[in-house]
Amino acid sequence: MPYTIPTAPAASRPPSLLRREIQDRLAALARTHRVPGAQLALDTGTDVIAVHTGTADVTTGSPFTDDTAVPLGSLTKPCTAALVMLLADDGDLDLDEPAAAHLPELGAVPEVTVRHLLSHTGGLPTGPDSDTAATTTAPRYLAAVCTARDALFPPGTDFSYSNAGYVAAGRLVETVTGMPWHEAVRALLLEPLGVTPAFIGDPAPGRHTATGHAVNARTGQIRPALQNLAPLEAPAGALLASARDLVAFGNALIGRGDLLPPAVAKEMRRPETAARPGTLADGWSPGLALYERDERVWCGHDGNAQGTSCHLRADAESGVVVAFTGNAGGATALWRDLTEELGRLTGVRVPAGTPTADRGRPVALPECAGTYRNGTTTYRIAPGPDGSPALSVDGDLPLPLVCYADLSCDLVDPGTGCLEPGGRFHRDPATGRIERVQISGRTARRTDPD
Repeated sequence: MPYTIPTAPAASRPPSLLRREIQDRLAALARTHRVPGAQLALDTGTDVIAVHTGTADVTTGSPFTDDTAVPLGSLTKPCTAALVMLLADDGDLDLDEPAAAHLPELGAVPEVTVRHLLSHTGGLPTGPDSDTAATTTAPRYLAAVCTARDALFPPGTDFSYSNAGYVAAGRLVETVTGMPWHEAVRALLLEPLGVTPAFIGDPAPGRHTATGHAVNARTGQIRPALQNLAPLEAPAGALLASARDLVAFGNALIGRGDLLPPAVAKEMRRPETAARPGTLADGWSPGLALYERDERVWCGHDGNAQGTSCHLRADAESGVVVAFTGNAGGATALWRDLTEELGRLTGVRVPAGTPTADRGRPVALPECAGTYRNGTTTYRIAPGPDGSPALSVDGDLPLPLVCYADLSCDLVDPGTGCLEPGGRFHRDPATGRIERVQISGRTARRTDPD
């Protein structure tokens, strides 16, 4: 049964008043979190509420509108996954065949399947940063990154979030369709949804777009952020869209409309048993994150480009779809607060993400100290000044870790002292030695000697 608007907490309010209340809360939270502009769209299956607030670019003062397209970051990935799933449904490829059957550049990892690419279970590294990726081609990038030497675990046995996997998925689309990824996603997905395509580096003529923003923590000054994405990474993060656009896609993911056949939408939502994404979500499927709340499982994804934060949630059981975009880093916290406000105002309880769990008392875990690698990224865990472990990534300022008996860990925010979900450690089942660490969904393999 779909939710209806208004629901019990708002039973006496007409829809127009409820919309105004949601609009007011969005505007107030944007001010609180220093987010220049934001959008929210809520489709209950019977009613649609769409609101927006603020400015798209603090330099020009251009207003956020209902149609403003925002850099989505990783929320591009479900769109690329949907293309691959459609090709599989047409018989052009098989989800469980080796990806190397179509992409020779993956010949060094012949056991990685198409399904592994979409569900981040192939054991592939994250990949080099965008500046490095900008100097090469996609085939060379994949051949350099997807090697047996850099494999994080045997394919299909665990989870590690990988941009490289979606560069490969985009290459699959291009190889099978004969179209550049931009053209394929435009013709096969966005235009059938009624969405005007826009991409980083290729904004649609006449489509209003938002700029990401960074906030100086010391001065409070807000400034525009430059989008930095290598062209070959487009299938992993190049799309721009509005909250309304995302709702249209979310409806397709739960089988509403004609874009995705019901069997394809259902397969995209089916959990992969090996995918344990840790702090990113409660589960993962081919292309989608899965979030649990109140005994419901929602599908969706989060995306962060430079200075933006975007979120999509869809519940196939109730038919509810919620999408949010914001053009500053603080929009992630805004989204979390806004989901609670939606629950209070409408009764629709949307999972914002995976919260920090109560894992009991912290424990000492001195054996976690060591060096771990994910491709070119180095994770160093060493005792801090008080003897507790601290994590440094590529030599950055170490962040204190709080470890628990189940081998999970939290990070301590240096500014607030609050705990943030960190990840988990893995032991080698044969030796009992800690051999891997997963931080924010990315797994790194231990490299220091016994």
